Amino acid sequence: MLEAMEHGEITALYVIGENPAQSEARSDHARHLLRGLEFMVVQDLFMTRTAELADVVFPAAAGWAETDGTVTSSERRVQRVRKALDPPGEARDDLHIISALAERMGRGWGYPTAEEVWDELRSLSPNHAGMSYRRLAEAGGLQWPCYDEDHPGTLFLHGELWDDPLPRDPAPFFPTPWAPPVDELSEEYPIRLTTGRRLDSYNTGVQSGGYSSPLRTAVAVEVAPADGAALGVAEGDLVRVVSRRGSVEAPVMVDRSLRPGLAFMAVHDPDEVDVNLLTIDAWDPKSGTAEFKATAVRIEPLQEGVEQRSGVRSVAKYPA
Repeated sequence: MLEAMEHGEITALYVIGENPAQSEARSDHARHLLRGLEFMVVQDLFMTRTAELADVVFPAAAGWAETDGTVTSSERRVQRVRKALDPPGEARDDLHIISALAERMGRGWGYPTAEEVWDELRSLSPNHAGMSYRRLAEAGGLQWPCYDEDHPGTLFLHGELWDDPLPRDPAPFFPTPWAPPVDELSEEYPIRLTTGRRLDSYNTGVQSGGYSSPLRTAVAVEVAPADGAALGVAEGDLVRVVSRRGSVEAPVMVDRSLRPGLAFMAVHDPDEVDVNLLTIDAWDPKSGTAEFKATAVRIEPLQEGVEQRSGVRSVAKYPA
């Protein structure tokens, strides 16, 4: 999508519940492309950094309490979601907003219920055909594939644990050749940085950042004890983390579970430390996933009394 935006093939964007201005790899470049669009609509619960760049913002309802529908977990389990209260102010259910937009554009679909939309999805997706609202409620959730009303759902997808009682082929797996990370280590960038989430936070922190947690730690670059010693830095010292795309400043946290040469940074506080300024936007040709987990960096101690400071700073190629 971003490549298409860069080439002028996409000039307008409708963003629902995402914050690409901060969540994309090479985030400075992503913001540069978003600002260059002719028109952008954002539909979200929060005024995200992406929403701040939009021409139109639709305030949306919270899917976990203010709407009816389904949710699918990473184990393929589909469960019912039931509305508990009305959304505040002018916020509306995503389905209502999209239906109203279609009507204003002269292609009215009416205002279908969440169950009616789900039944249409089931009619088009054989993997979900047996998952009626009634069955989802009775079973407390079912795992796809679930091919018909008599199918129990599929606990495992492949191998000896395949539990589908019907004579079907197991899920296909396609081996692919291993390739090294695009962002190669070098003398200038000798440390492999991996980024990720923490248990108490979510993505760019839009949903979780406004709440306190006893588990939450300060923004930091976590390094192995051997790397901390080699750099001459201790817990809490401020350092500059530099990649081929940008740099950020953050305090050090020593993590004994890390091997030498590997560092970690969480991605939940981009307003404080924009970690995705460092990451590369190379992507896997099979999954389309960006290579967030394999950034080559160097870590520079900041001289106390000269460059040491209490805040943090991010430097990028494109203006923020």
